[in-house]
Amino acid sequence: MVQDEPNGEIVAASDRPREKKPNFFQRIAIFIRQVFAELRKVVTPTRQELGKYSLVSLGFVVVMMAIVYGLDVLFVWMVNWVFGTPGGA
Repeated sequence: MVQDEPNGEIVAASDRPREKKPNFFQRIAIFIRQVFAELRKVVTPTRQELGKYSLVSLGFVVVMMAIVYGLDVLFVWMVNWVFGTPGGA
């Protein structure tokens, strides 16, 4: 075991020479190749799947809007009940 001086961590000693870090432009090229490799894995949905996904998303948004609207009405009613309406008798 060897102690790493900069931060005091203990690491295993290795007789292997360190791999040389690629230069800036090589790292950009590697990144772009990896991006294209990941994009090749993407599966495009069919027309029917796209329609289903869209309807599910819109349905979720409508349900969440209804919940937020209901909570807003409830809180307005509670505030009016606790503090009363301004100028009311």
